[in-house]
Amino acid sequence: MRSLTLHLKILITILVVLGISVTAYQIFVLGIPVTEDATDDLWNIDAKVEFVANPKDPVKIQMFVPPLSRDFVSLNESFISNNYGVSVNRIDGNRKVTWSARRAKGNQTLYYRLVLTKRYSGEKVKVKGPTFRDSIAVEGPEKIAAEALLAPIRQHSADVETFISEAIKRTNNLNDDNVKLLLAGDPSTPHKAKIVELLLSIAHVPVEKVHTIRLVADQPQAPELWLRSFNGNDWLYFNPETGEQGLPADRLLWWTGDENLITVDGGKKAMVTFSLNNSEMNAIRLAKLTDENTDANFLEYSLYGLPLQTQQTFMIMVMIPIGVLVILILRNLIGLQTLGTFTPVLIALAFRETQLGFGIVLFTIITALGLSLRSYLEHLKLQMLPRLSVVLTFVVVLIAAISLFSHKLGLERGLSVALFPMVILTMTIERLSITWEERGANHALKVAIGTLFAASLAHLIMSVPELVYFVFTFPAILLILVGFMLAMGRYRGYRLTELVRFKAFLKADS
Repeated sequence: MRSLTLHLKILITILVVLGISVTAYQIFVLGIPVTEDATDDLWNIDAKVEFVANPKDPVKIQMFVPPLSRDFVSLNESFISNNYGVSVNRIDGNRKVTWSARRAKGNQTLYYRLVLTKRYSGEKVKVKGPTFRDSIAVEGPEKIAAEALLAPIRQHSADVETFISEAIKRTNNLNDDNVKLLLAGDPSTPHKAKIVELLLSIAHVPVEKVHTIRLVADQPQAPELWLRSFNGNDWLYFNPETGEQGLPADRLLWWTGDENLITVDGGKKAMVTFSLNNSEMNAIRLAKLTDENTDANFLEYSLYGLPLQTQQTFMIMVMIPIGVLVILILRNLIGLQTLGTFTPVLIALAFRETQLGFGIVLFTIITALGLSLRSYLEHLKLQMLPRLSVVLTFVVVLIAAISLFSHKLGLERGLSVALFPMVILTMTIERLSITWEERGANHALKVAIGTLFAASLAHLIMSVPELVYFVFTFPAILLILVGFMLAMGRYRGYRLTELVRFKAFLKADS
């Protein structure tokens, strides 16, 4: 007996831990939303390219576009132009679009449009980068100034991260004579980034320029320069003005390197204008779109990977254990008497179509008339199988009659009575009539009311949209329910209704 109890405890623990672990993995690692009402940001970015074309020359415009390989994923990408050929190529980790035309004249306008969202799967994309670089050649006073700056940088740093931060801070100290010499009167951010790169190259620390766009709606945008270095596992991003580490979450990496955003052959006065706006989309729909537009498969092996019609069926099926749990609690803890465990659940499923109030009325009418017929057949002394056949046929005729009269009276809800399981109604009538004969009308009425109450409560709980979404999205939660059901299988305590029955004994003891 002890070994059986230990075995049950281990089984329950395994089921509960497994259910919690899988659900937590879906929520915290895959990032699947807990509620259906959850929304996520959807960003629309327009890059407007304007230039003046030379009338006699072929036109070729090249512009960097986001690589979208890490934190963001593209849901739609458009290249809008008139009479231009378009091609996109990957070069050194960047993506570059090329517009080309044999002839163009006057002012030209091209558009690049991108719809993106955060990468939804929460997966860590593997990255790689250089961990060593050769020194940039420098001679004369510049070499002496660079070495003079490197000495305190080495002294005040402990690793690559602090070394880069310290180099950036020293370079931004415009009162330092060595910095003044290296900057040569040009304190712009790109030039300071170039000096930082020089200092780090002498120490063989690789660094590259990163150009980003800030995801802020309805504000003028210009690419913002950052620096980054690879530490062997991940990219480290640094603000070239302050040396602070960490790229803010609202930055979109557009391109890397020293090249300009746009180059134009056969034109002049090129200018790129960015405009952004954001909207919100249902989180789970956005997750499915992300799944479709990437190689991610974090929803592929969930119930969302099924065809839509099958999904509707499973949304009902996964709620059946919830209804069974409700009946289990009502019977084993409260002591409510019903016609079995599954009959109330099946009646609750029928209430999905008839709605609760109308379903209770229909159930009461059909059951009452069926009991009357069953009582009449009892006088004919029929065997059980013919008797059940007659009752079943009567139920079908009665359902058809109710549907017909409901339609004629304009009560279309009455047509859904056909969805009541006929066999379940037949067996319910049979079992109620047997209970009536064996234990009296009062007990049969009590059981019928208990069954109807349990079915109604199960229907209400099984129809909660938030609960349907949660169980369908995280079906591992059913393992936790199984663990609870197993634990309930060993419950031998009093039911709440029994406390009322034995209330007289408590008074006698006192």
